[in-house]
Amino acid sequence: MELDLDGNGALVTASSSGLGFASAQALAEEGANVMLCGRDEERLEDAREEISETAAGAVRVTPTDITDPDDVSHLVSETVDAFGGLDHLVTSAGGPPSTTFLETDERDWYQAYDLLVMSAVWTIEEAHEHLLESDYGSITCITSRTVREVADGLLLSNAVRRGVTGLVKTVSREFAPEIRVNAVLPGTIETPRIEELIEANIERGVYEDYEEGLVDLASEIPMDRIGEPRELGDIVTVLSSPRSSFVNGVAIPIDGGLLRS
Repeated sequence: MELDLDGNGALVTASSSGLGFASAQALAEEGANVMLCGRDEERLEDAREEISETAAGAVRVTPTDITDPDDVSHLVSETVDAFGGLDHLVTSAGGPPSTTFLETDERDWYQAYDLLVMSAVWTIEEAHEHLLESDYGSITCITSRTVREVADGLLLSNAVRRGVTGLVKTVSREFAPEIRVNAVLPGTIETPRIEELIEANIERGVYEDYEEGLVDLASEIPMDRIGEPRELGDIVTVLSSPRSSFVNGVAIPIDGGLLRS
């Protein structure tokens, strides 16, 4: 199926690794011109080089701290200047620390809110006027399956990410029909974030090694394995494309059937 993304301008936040990287890679392979961003310039350049190897569109980078609204404004401007406009926005963010309620202080809550919610708000605010000028304007927010069912030890993700799905549903109605807005809810996918969580559980004595952690996480999933980042990136790309022109305001789990709700 042709996705009709050739020459479209796309911005993917937190895209030097993980799910943002996989989404950017999938978009670039379908012909979109993609802007990557992240805080680590070396990792960002490595990501650009890797994506460029298979990209059908241009790949650019802008070092950005997505918890800084001035950085976000600069990022969107750089994207529009590089590609002559903006057609697709994909928001992503690294997860907050694994923690319990009693381990969490007030500052942790504010930092998680800026990282998970305000980063999306600031990016959408800056991108909105440019997406309005596109014939294919779309926003896809990468959140987590924890917005539907909480996960033990992920207090901040469980509580704060739900603000993103409320945002998505609200602006999907406000922005339609010019801009479509959707969310994807990744389940257990082998990203640096999952590696960090397994390592944290090894330190707590839950697992003896990394392999045991993978096996345990997969045991709850009907597909009997954890996911690969590109499996989410491909869905993000389809949602961004005109082939999903009547899909708006949805939150799609990409979790191998893990959610029971």
